[in-house]
Amino acid sequence: MNQTHIRNFCIIAHIDHGKSTLADRLLERTGTVSARDMEEQMLDQMDLEREKGITIKAQAVRMMYTSRSGVEYELNLIDTPGHVDFAYEVSRSLAACEGAVLVVDASQGIEAQTLANVYLAMEHDLTLIPVVNKIDLPSAQPERVALEINEVLGLPQSEIILASAKDGTGTDEILESIVRLIPSPTGREKAPLRALIFDSKYDPYKGVIAYVRVVDGKVCRGDRLRMIATDRTAEALEIGAFRPSLTPMTELSAGEVGYVATGLKNVKECQVGDTITLANEDAVEPLPGYRPAKSMVFAGLYPLDSNDYLLLRDALDKLKLNDASLLYEPETSAALGFGFRCGFLGLLHMEIVRERLEREYGLDLLATPPNVEYIAVRQTGEEVVVSNPTNLPSPGEIEEIREPWMTISVVTPGRYIGALMELVSTRRGQFKRLEYLDSQRGDASEAGKIAPSESDARVLLQYDIPLAEILVDFYDELKSRTQGYASLDYAFSEYRTGNLVKLDILLNGQPVDTLSTITHQDKAYAHGKAMVEKLRKAIPRQLFEVAIQAAIGSRVIARETISAMRKNVTAKCYGGDITRKRKLLHKQAEGKKRMKRLGNVDVPQEAFLAVLKLD
Repeated sequence: MNQTHIRNFCIIAHIDHGKSTLADRLLERTGTVSARDMEEQMLDQMDLEREKGITIKAQAVRMMYTSRSGVEYELNLIDTPGHVDFAYEVSRSLAACEGAVLVVDASQGIEAQTLANVYLAMEHDLTLIPVVNKIDLPSAQPERVALEINEVLGLPQSEIILASAKDGTGTDEILESIVRLIPSPTGREKAPLRALIFDSKYDPYKGVIAYVRVVDGKVCRGDRLRMIATDRTAEALEIGAFRPSLTPMTELSAGEVGYVATGLKNVKECQVGDTITLANEDAVEPLPGYRPAKSMVFAGLYPLDSNDYLLLRDALDKLKLNDASLLYEPETSAALGFGFRCGFLGLLHMEIVRERLEREYGLDLLATPPNVEYIAVRQTGEEVVVSNPTNLPSPGEIEEIREPWMTISVVTPGRYIGALMELVSTRRGQFKRLEYLDSQRGDASEAGKIAPSESDARVLLQYDIPLAEILVDFYDELKSRTQGYASLDYAFSEYRTGNLVKLDILLNGQPVDTLSTITHQDKAYAHGKAMVEKLRKAIPRQLFEVAIQAAIGSRVIARETISAMRKNVTAKCYGGDITRKRKLLHKQAEGKKRMKRLGNVDVPQEAFLAVLKLD
């Protein structure tokens, strides 16, 4: 098709603002999916996406739309996730588009992730079409939200579309705005082939299927292709478009979005962000890629049954084919046996990967406590990246330890400012900025002139905070203290030197590597005390006394003791001299000393499960 009749766009929104529902209405209105085949969240193809009501994987679809002027257009939609953990998926989609539909909830207004996605779209110089969704709700305030979009984001109020994705209101206006406002692609049709890989998945019959946006030239079925970054060649076994299922075609030309089945068996040979060209073209300039996904959270995954180790390895290999952001490497634990150290984008990503492994591959897994990646600087100046606390050099070798800090943005009603500030200050947060988003508020510097409705004004708070402090329960606390009204977005800032120590858990003087953590000096005692108390309750009594200790280096900071099971060895003595009983008790005591010195503490899996759930 002529490039002037092609529009490539994505939909960006905060989580649960109706993005997937709007995509359903666009599919219905353009006749891409028949009414008989239509179902809710059509582009969310994973069971987990439907259960959790969120988009996890970016999806693409081609729609044919005839405008009111009678011109037929090819609309390529790339659906994006809304959760902050999957911001890398949004980045991929934006790199392949010329425009974006910005969806904002009419009852909630601009949220933290809304701002983050808008700034990301502006970085890619995309045309934005603002849509106020859910205007059918009783609590909807479309005029207030439209004014907020105008003042906070600077988008013209006259171009804001009021819509309800649930009942289809405004769908035609959105489609007309897409063909009218979003620019058409400007690729060179006669130039050598250059296609950007924005996603990929693995098919057991067709190999790696690359999702591509053709920027220049064209690709035909049977062409010999070359991946510029990996210098790997492959044949285009099949070429097609998403309607929304994979529909074969003979070619894809400049400006179009589709897929290429490469036949490759290793997804690493077809990397996201790489440029595809023809094998006989040597002097082709690669397209500017985008930042690769960076793992922020690390945890160990171990099979509960040690015989499932090979099954876990195969499952991770297969999952990696469909999730390029997943990193893993083998590791061994004295307590848990063989497993893998995995890198995730965030806690939700970790939860999704674990659930997919258990559901799709029938595995029972144990996950160690999540931790972040630290940088240890030795006395010699050498920097060591530490994603597993057991790999931290000894304290005598370390000059300093650096930890990752994040910049968090919280949007909340003004009445919760005090509770939020208290929460963040207890997590070592550092205040950066406060700004009122509502039009009647003005700048935060005019706080002394605020009108009586201050408690209802929506506020943007920005803080710098260590990533380790927001890992486990920060989001739950945030929602709890604001009655669910606050929204959170975060982005990596920098590595900073911190007063950090390695906390070891010892059983009878032997460290348990799986339970080692890196924590701040001020919180080490409370964390260590909670760990040893939980272990004391979880580990069954042995035939000898067991000491459970939390230690920093050689200094013990907390201790609990599991008393020995006691057999009444004097039960058979019905009388006689007291020395008979003393002799038996002395013999028992000597045996317990020897057993304590030579015996091993039996720690059941249930104990690790209980401790690893420690908040």
